[in-house]
Amino acid sequence: MDFSNFFNTDFLMEIVIVAIPALICITIHELAHGYTAYRLGDNTAKEMGRLTLNPIKHIDIVGLVMILVVRFGWAKPVPVNMQNFKNPKWYMALTALAGPLSNILLAIIVLFIFMLLPPPFGGIRALEDVFLSPSPNPVALIIFYLALINIALALFNLLPIPPLDGSKIFFSLLPEKQYYKVLQYERYGMILLIILVLSGRFLGFNIFGSLVMQPATNLLLDISLFFNSLLG
Repeated sequence: MDFSNFFNTDFLMEIVIVAIPALICITIHELAHGYTAYRLGDNTAKEMGRLTLNPIKHIDIVGLVMILVVRFGWAKPVPVNMQNFKNPKWYMALTALAGPLSNILLAIIVLFIFMLLPPPFGGIRALEDVFLSPSPNPVALIIFYLALINIALALFNLLPIPPLDGSKIFFSLLPEKQYYKVLQYERYGMILLIILVLSGRFLGFNIFGSLVMQPATNLLLDISLFFNSLLG
């Protein structure tokens, strides 16, 4: 095995450009889950020290490595005890929704700041360079990835596939009996997620890219152009 790439400057820079935004995104996402659950009556996350902006508390090592290698991964899920909620089904849906909403909000804030920055760090020209230039400004690239990963993480988690947040939101619409029965099979959804992520290699059609990355990129461009017209 050739390990020379691990000491290549470009390779290390790519890791930094992806790793920093990813850590911020997953930290905000999991903190939003934990804080919402806390406000709704569940102290589990607080008691386990998960109501923090310290990314180390939220990192799943395997998930982080997957983010760096295949651009898909996961954080350590914030523990939530539904039995502490006055209305378990609906409060669980609100707790689940808090994660994706926090990522969308952060992406909007980041893109607004990005469009305010002078080139080459921000603005419409910097955005064009990220897509078209072979060597865009590293700061602009980090900000771009911070916004993109936030949006992609939100859209991905809103898919109604267990154990993603979207499944908890979607399942909350089911009658009480069916709701708890479906939750028993939540762990099997991970198999479907792996198929979605690896679909491009085995099926010749990237389902994950079509459902998440392309819409995330389009949404990022739409928000950026809106802020550009607003500020211009």
